[in-house]
Amino acid sequence: MQQLAKMVSEGGWTLFLDRDGVINQRIPNDYVKSPEQFVFNEEAEEALKIFNRLFSRIIIVTNQQGIGRGLMTSAELTRVHEKMITDIEQAGGRVDRVYFSPDLKNTRSFTRKPSIGMGLKARKDFPEIRFKKSIMAGDTFTDMLFGRRLDMINVLITEDPAEIKASKELPDFIFPDLISFARDLVVGYP
Repeated sequence: MQQLAKMVSEGGWTLFLDRDGVINQRIPNDYVKSPEQFVFNEEAEEALKIFNRLFSRIIIVTNQQGIGRGLMTSAELTRVHEKMITDIEQAGGRVDRVYFSPDLKNTRSFTRKPSIGMGLKARKDFPEIRFKKSIMAGDTFTDMLFGRRLDMINVLITEDPAEIKASKELPDFIFPDLISFARDLVVGYP
């Protein structure tokens, strides 16, 4: 991990983050459909404040099939993201862009993780992004496969033994939460 911290400290790195389960609390068998339902995971805002100092770009990539299922609209999701970004900025953090896929899991959409569409869209919008100088932090096998397909460093954020087992060799690092990952980067930061 110290080697990764040293590489990140040299600049030009991008952090890709999943949203549900990483930044905010996942709602079991449901979706975050309104700003009132969006609850940050413990110390996630502090982690994003730390990442603000370390990364050139911070990008959120999130599957949001609740739209595809007709349970919420893109406009409702936009309001959730606006509140999230405002809260992150007020805490001293930053998010450069949020990309989402509204498509259902069974559609095999190019934009839905583990497909790489959201990553390619981010690189098109921010041409300085280099996937070999990027980290994908997520809480599922799907996130890890997305990162691997784009040749990123993978950080699995979970304490769930089933998710750790499902992800097999895909994660380069495993942390119980976002703040643990952020603090570990800072410890190794020169």
